[in-house]
Amino acid sequence: MATPARQAATRVDWSALGGKLKPETVASVNAFRRRHTELTKTVTDLREQSATIDFSHYAKILKNQKVVADAEKAFKSFTPATYDLKEQLRAIEGQQKAAVTAAQKTAQKVNVEVDELKSLLNNIETARPVDQLTVEDVAKAYPDLDKTVEKMVKRGQWKVPGYYERFGDFIVGF
Repeated sequence: MATPARQAATRVDWSALGGKLKPETVASVNAFRRRHTELTKTVTDLREQSATIDFSHYAKILKNQKVVADAEKAFKSFTPATYDLKEQLRAIEGQQKAAVTAAQKTAQKVNVEVDELKSLLNNIETARPVDQLTVEDVAKAYPDLDKTVEKMVKRGQWKVPGYYERFGDFIVGF
C-alpha cells in the first residue's frame, strides 16, 4: 500500500512544476529527488542482502572463543532502536501547510499584479499620443488639476512651485 506522500509524488507533474519555479528551486528539488532515489535504491539493496553471520566459522579460526561467544550473544540480543516519528511528521506537515498557504497567497498576489499590468499595458497601447491630447482631456483625466489652477489664478499665483528649480527658466531671445 502506497503512503500518502508517495501517492502525492506520483500526481505531481514535475516538468510543469519546473516551468513555474525559479531555476535555483528547480535545481534543489531535482537534487533532492535524485538523492531520494539513490537512498531508496540503497535501502532496497541492503534489505536484499543476507544479514547472517557464520559464528561457527569464526569460532574455528579464532583462538579466543570468548570473543566469538560475546559477539554472537551481542548480535542475537541486538534490536534496532525504534523512534516515535509522529511529532516530527506533525512538524513537517505543519511546515508543509504553512508553505502551501504562503505559496497560495503569493500566487494570488502575483495574479492580481499580472492583471493590473495587463490592464496598464492595454491602457498604454490604446492611449492617444501626447501631442494629440487637449487641455479638456487632461482636465477630464485629472479633475483636481482644474481646481488647483483656478485656485492659483484667484490668488494671482502664476508660477508653479518647484517648476523653475526643476526645469529652469525658459527664455526665448530675439
